[in-house]
Amino acid sequence: MVRGLSDQNMIKIRKAKEADFEDIWDIFHQVVKRGDTFAFDPKSRKEDCRILWMSPPVHTYVAELQDKILGTYILRKNQPGLGAHVANAAYMVHPEARRHGIGRAMGSHSIKQAKKSGFSALQFNFVVSTNIVAVQLWLKLGFKIAGTIPKAFNHQKLGLVDIYIMHRFV
Repeated sequence: MVRGLSDQNMIKIRKAKEADFEDIWDIFHQVVKRGDTFAFDPKSRKEDCRILWMSPPVHTYVAELQDKILGTYILRKNQPGLGAHVANAAYMVHPEARRHGIGRAMGSHSIKQAKKSGFSALQFNFVVSTNIVAVQLWLKLGFKIAGTIPKAFNHQKLGLVDIYIMHRFV
């Protein structure tokens, strides 16, 4: 899909439009069907994705490289009411476009967006411990592991593995 591209300056991140949904669905489907990084059912349907990724109050973004949507993330309140000052986010990069800085660019963008939106922190509730690339990225971007939940994720290949709760102030 994308070969030899690593310049993060070429990555454009913008608010998603309804017309982007087919590309978002392709990324979602490709990532979730693997059963190794997200708790979503690997057999999730297109309409499940639309509800999770495109419905208010979720704010959806896409990452483009060479005019192709290769990544997407969502930003929302982690909890309602008295927990609404902390944001939550989820990120997906098309499997064929990994290692080009798209995840890092979306992570940095989401930190800025969280602050701009009035959140005081960003928290990830479910980072699969065996997703080493993601864990290392979040640590590099200033997140700390706030807790470990033993055997909370049923990895399709490895069986039950731990998940991390990760947090950083924005």
